[in-house]
This record gives sequence, C-alpha cells and structure tokens, in this order.
Amino acid sequence: MRVDGPKDGFVYELVDLNAREQGRLGEVYEGEPPPLQVRRITYAAIDGLQIPAYLTLPRERAAKDLPLIVLPQGGPAVRDTADFEWWSQALADQNYAVLQPNYRGSNIDTRFLSAGFGEWGRKMQTDLSDGVRYLVKEGIVDPQRVCIVGASYGRYAALAGGTLDAGVYRCAVSVAGISDLKRLLDWVNASNFHRQNRSQRYWDRFMGVSGPDDPILDSISPIKHLAAVTAPVLLIHGRDDTVVPFDQSRVMFDALRHAKKDVEFVTLQHEDHWLSRSATRLQMLEPSVAFLRAHNPPE
Repeated sequence: MRVDGPKDGFVYELVDLNAREQGRLGEVYEGEPPPLQVRRITYAAIDGLQIPAYLTLPRERAAKDLPLIVLPQGGPAVRDTADFEWWSQALADQNYAVLQPNYRGSNIDTRFLSAGFGEWGRKMQTDLSDGVRYLVKEGIVDPQRVCIVGASYGRYAALAGGTLDAGVYRCAVSVAGISDLKRLLDWVNASNFHRQNRSQRYWDRFMGVSGPDDPILDSISPIKHLAAVTAPVLLIHGRDDTVVPFDQSRVMFDALRHAKKDVEFVTLQHEDHWLSRSATRLQMLEPSVAFLRAHNPPE
C-alpha cells in the first residue's frame, strides 16, 4: 500500500494484516529528500469567514519576507489537505512559500461549500488575496513578491487574479484556465444537446447566473477585463482537455497579445485536464518555474 507521512512523504509498504506486521518496500519518489514543511493556518476573509489553508515553506529559510506562490486548488467543490502534494512541494523546493487556501466553496462541509454559491470571481477570489494580506501582516511574505499559479478552478482564479483582483500579484500562471465564461457555458450546453443537465446547474450555482446568456458573466470573465492586466501571464493547456476546452486558453492568448500584454502560451500535446502523465507534469513544471523565476526571483 502507499502511505503518506510528514517524515518520509510517499512510500510503499507491505502490510500483513494476519501477522500484524509491516515492512517498507521503497519510496514513490526514489532518492528525493524528505518533504518540505506544511503548516495548517487559518485567516479571516474580508467578511470575517474563517479560511483554512496550508502553507508549504522552503527548506532552510527563515519564514520571513519570503516570495509567495498562491496555489488555489481546483473544483471548486474539493479541498486541500496537509497530505503530500507534488505541485506545492515542487514550487517550495524552488525557495517559494506556497499558500493553498480552502476558499469558500471548498468541500470542507455543507455550510462552507454553499458559502461559495454565487461567489465565483467575487469572494471566492478575494479569499485568496485575503490570505496574502494575512501572511504579509504576519511578516512571512514580501507583498512585492507574490505570484498566483492556478489548478482547475484555480486556473480561472489565476487569470482572475490578474484581471478582477489586479495589483496583488506580479505574475500569473494559468494551466487549462477558464477565460470566457459565456463561451464555456455555451460549450457545456452544446455538449449536453441544450438540455437541462447537471454540469450546467453546477456552473450556474457557483457563478450565480441563469445560463450562458446572463449578462453577469461579463463581470467575472477575465477576457472582458484585459485593460486591468499589468502582470505577465503564462498560459498552459493540454490539447486533449475534455473538461475545459483548449480554446479557452487560445482565445485568451490571442486577446492578450492583441492588447499588447506580456503573455506566453505553452501547448501540452496529448494531455488531458488532470496532467495525468508524469512526462507532461514535468513539461508543465519546467516552463512554469522558469517563468516564475524570471518574473518573481526567489533569491
């Protein structure tokens, strides 16, 4: 079985339930050093809601005035934990502090999940920057050295961080991000033959809209707020993504480039929404780290 612990990270162990014995077989990540420290923290959002989060700290650096990567998880109806997480560990290994907030709408409990309904791009977004302000107040983070890197819903949040919540982040990396919400909902409807469907209800509930023709969508679509973009943006997207169409990154890249913004685009060939193949995860990490180091040097 595969087990996870704060000392050794992911390891494989053989467990004999009859003999009540166990023995270590080997490491999942052979030859790697022990995992980096992960702290559980809680901070208050702008309206007082308590946001649970996890902070991964770089090795052998004092937790003071650190460069920060905000790494919101996907979903939104999922949650982060203190378990070993390859993406946050990889970024912290580059000497960044990494914040993973369980913003409202995360699957902590029913009440916390429902607090996210209608808050897509609104308080779900400011829950992230409230975490930045908390770490700055605690002296852990340098407010001038903060970037956002997005995963799934977090990929949208990375784009929204540069448009709807501008001024907090000095760069943004969006992997398979949503840029045009109307275009996304039109695609969801077409995929379901324009019948009522669970996917459409899911998106409508979190976005607080009544479908793809709701004018509210423009207010929370990053592609409609290009003038606010001042930070460099890196877009990464898999060609075979069936959850968020590749077109979402392509149109955002074209729009940002047309607006003469600092933008780069990396296409992952034969990759899905979840970065399921290790080779493609590396293909994503390498340009991400290079981009972050160029625009937010950790040293």
